[in-house]
Amino acid sequence: MKKFLCILGLMVFVNLFMTVHAVDNINKAIANSKVKKDTISISVKDIETGKSVYELNQNRLISPASTQKIVTLAAAIDTLGPTYNFETSLYKNTNNELFLKLGADPYLREKDLTSLMNQAKAKKILEPKNIYIDDYIVDSVEWGEGWQWDDDLNSLMPKFGSYNLDGNLLYIFVAPTNNGAPANVYSKFFYPVTFMNLALTDESKANNITFERNNSISPDILTVKGSVSKIQYYTVPVPNLKRYFRLRLEDAIKDAKIEYYGKISQKKLPSDNVYLVASIKHPIKIAVGDILKNSNNMAAESVFKIAGGKYVNNTGSIAAAIKMFEAFCKKIGVNSDEIKIVDGSGVSKNNLMSADFMTNYLVALSQIPGFDLYKSILPTAGEGTLANRMLYFKDNLRAKTGTLADISAITGYLTSKSGKTYAFDIMINDAKTSPSDKKMLEEYILRAVYNYY
Repeated sequence: MKKFLCILGLMVFVNLFMTVHAVDNINKAIANSKVKKDTISISVKDIETGKSVYELNQNRLISPASTQKIVTLAAAIDTLGPTYNFETSLYKNTNNELFLKLGADPYLREKDLTSLMNQAKAKKILEPKNIYIDDYIVDSVEWGEGWQWDDDLNSLMPKFGSYNLDGNLLYIFVAPTNNGAPANVYSKFFYPVTFMNLALTDESKANNITFERNNSISPDILTVKGSVSKIQYYTVPVPNLKRYFRLRLEDAIKDAKIEYYGKISQKKLPSDNVYLVASIKHPIKIAVGDILKNSNNMAAESVFKIAGGKYVNNTGSIAAAIKMFEAFCKKIGVNSDEIKIVDGSGVSKNNLMSADFMTNYLVALSQIPGFDLYKSILPTAGEGTLANRMLYFKDNLRAKTGTLADISAITGYLTSKSGKTYAFDIMINDAKTSPSDKKMLEEYILRAVYNYY
């Protein structure tokens, strides 16, 4: 008995020693970094017990950046289900009218519209009386609250909505002509955009092209500047999603040689006297990987709104999605009263979360059936937004990163050398240090957790 108690006491001592050593190493990493301590929020919890093993400013509310996608996506998947499909469907009624029911599919492409119309032609639908679009799946608000106006040319932040198509991006080609002469600028598909072409051909330099747009004058005028030595394509967000979608739909109708010269109007799909002609489906699992690994903002926003619509059994909106999210938090036993969510992607700085909330959420997720599958989709070291980061941890880390101006964050799960798994969240909101300094500190903190807990 004495021997057993001695062994038990030794184990307790070792665990206590390692914990103290871990805390010392985290504190040392912070002290040795260029990042101010009061700009850092950290929470680390044992997922088996839910107990905190390290905390620093854990209740401070900070913009979580793209780490928020873990939170909003989990709630959306719970509402939509893992087998949900984004679906764009073409229907015909008994009056020979066509209805295109949109699904806000972030992976719908121009070729899919062509496929739908070709299938209609194959079913002898050649001269429809009218063509309508049912766009009621989500509302018409196409950008997030608090998104920065000067980011409207950022291809990582396109608009989003019912009319999602081709990633909501214009593909613009800039090609050299004669040395010293203006470059050739053109778009992949027709869209009424005017190019103010100030780009020159310069065979002696690498491509250096920039785009500018003044929305107060016209969102459909793009100024192209710089030099080009070889042909290259660039992407800029589509200014008007509905206009772009209808142009591509008209192209698809013409390509299928369907005779229709009328207007394309909006109208809700009737509940009777219609039959399905064809549909295009994309599984939500594509979006899950894209959102968690590649941090796709447009997909994250679309999924969040669609789930909100399903939750309220109506048109999807951010308000409906927030209701859905709050209900999910109650379901898993996490208090969301103190945080604030205004979008699905974390792009807005109006989103506010604490490190303590994030780890509580992650611990609660770990108790849900099917959690291992969700965790396995999170990028590990060397994948997605961690492509060149955290290689020290190999497959022991599953995490989502987040970056905004002045903010760097990382959250997820880390299995330490001892075999225990911890939920962690690190958020740094420091305007004075570089992104690389913030990211380096994140890694040193996680190294201490990995080696000593």
